[in-house]
Order: sequence, then structure tokens, then C-alpha cells
Amino acid sequence: MPIRIPDTLPAREILVKEGVQIMDESVAVRQDIRPLQIGLLNLMPNKIETETQIARLIGSTPLQIELSLIRVGTHQARNTAEDHLISFYSTWEEVKDRKFDGFIITGAPIETLPFEDVTYWPELQQILDWTTTNVHSSFFICWGAMAAAHHFHGVPKQELAHKAFGVYRHRNLQPSSPYLAGFSDDFSISVSRWTEVRRSDIDERSGLKILMESDETGLCLLAEDFANRLYIFNHIEYDHGTLATEYFRDRAAGKSIQIPANYFPGDDPERKPINRWRSHAFLLFNNWINQMYQTTAYDLSEIGNGRERQSRAA
Repeated sequence: MPIRIPDTLPAREILVKEGVQIMDESVAVRQDIRPLQIGLLNLMPNKIETETQIARLIGSTPLQIELSLIRVGTHQARNTAEDHLISFYSTWEEVKDRKFDGFIITGAPIETLPFEDVTYWPELQQILDWTTTNVHSSFFICWGAMAAAHHFHGVPKQELAHKAFGVYRHRNLQPSSPYLAGFSDDFSISVSRWTEVRRSDIDERSGLKILMESDETGLCLLAEDFANRLYIFNHIEYDHGTLATEYFRDRAAGKSIQIPANYFPGDDPERKPINRWRSHAFLLFNNWINQMYQTTAYDLSEIGNGRERQSRAA
């Protein structure tokens, strides 16, 4: 079934042109079915672009999904129009009494800042704790994944001498994982970050399992059975042109930025890049949603019951 998003959301027109099935709100309310409730905490500056990228991926499932757009309330977005935020977003304070089958926390362009120096870090810590009891399965992306790994397990992020920037080959380390069903032995993923999480910094007792890794850019995807958490440190959700946008933006600003590796044909920025990760992005999100659907409670109020006690005991 198609994804359910507000009728006037800007992403809607783009997704319809791409052939993604969209369900009108008026039609959705007539169906006798409980759609999966997925929340997107969008920390990226260009929120409309990120909404479209995530909606595209979760809209390819045969299940009905209702996507809720959420933002932190203690930070004023500077790159998205206020009327867009008012029309389509709720603050976390406004949804914290709800429960969700799935919850996505995006990256943010603040990687080199210590976590404690991020203005909304106290609120994000509350949100991360809240996902334990109010969310069946969480999916943390890039900086969001580093923040979650640090918050839950004390894993540090390490600054890189040079930006990991481009499209890199990754290895499938756990073919039996339900999240990697159908994955190739190796595959390409879009990478854009100034920091990393290192294998040596992950405590074997943490319960974090390494699913994907690159010889060039290190850890990519971790899974945790407790609270059904996924942590991906790279941008598998990026469009084909996102790395180009970042490259030309930084070059125009006079920043020192290398051409993204393995991206432009012949390393020529004037040539259109080729997307080599799209199919695996759809596969990963479909596997996540399928696993969520098979294990979540039909009664939303039952999600997360007992986890708070388990978390304290750990």
C-alpha cells in the first residue's frame, strides 16, 4: 500500500512524478487497517529535501504507512520557511505522549562539535530515552547514529583528518540478519562526514552488532536487539545529486573540499554522477519496515512496555 503524507506537503508532487504511490488522507481514513506509525525527527537544514528522500524510501513498501514530521523545539531552523514548519511539523513536546512503530532520527551538519555543545543536546537526550519506551524500532542516521551510540553506550566519535566524502564499497558482514536480506556481498554507499565511529571503541558487551563495514571508511551499519535499534553512519538515503550539491556549495564558499570519490564519471564535476546505492537503500528500508511490521504490537499502547525496567537493570 502507499505512503500517507499530508496532501499539500511539497515532497508529494516530486514523489508522484517518480511513481511512488501516495494515499490521499481522505482515502486512508476509510480503510479498516492500522497503518504503521513512523516518526521522522528531521535535524537536517534542508528539511524539504530530507523529507522527500525518506518518504521515497518508506513509500516503496506494500504496507500502509503514516509519516509524522517532527522537529526539536529548542532550536530555531534557519534554512526552512517557518510556514512550512508550522504547516507540516510537530515539536517533540507535542508528540511525546504518542507511540510509534518506527522512528527515524537524521543526521545534522554539526559533526565536529562536542555533543554537549549542541544547543539542543539536552532535548535530544530526552528524545533518545523516550524512544526506548515509546518506539518499537528506531533508525538513527549519520550524526543521529553517532549521537545515539554515544548516548546509549558511551561510544565516542573521532574526528577525521580529511572528510570521508564519496561513494565507497561496503561489505555485508551478517548475511543472516533480517535487515540485510537480499543484500549483495559487497555494495556501494554514499558517504559524507567529518567524523567516524571506530570498531575498537565498541564494547563487546554493548549488544551492538556490526552489519556493514568499508575498508576505506570504516563502520557503516550497527544493529541492537534491545529496542530494535539500527545505527547507520553513512547517507544511504541520499539522492544521486546530493553529494554534488554539497561539493559545489563548499567550493563556492571557498572551503577546502575534495571531489567526492568514485562519484563523478572520470572525476569530472561537469559530468552527471551515477547513483550506485539506490537499490540497496530501498532494500534496507524495506527490510527495516518488514521486520518492524512482523514484530510490533497491534495495540500501539503496548509498544515499549517493560523496556524502561530492562534499561535500568542493564
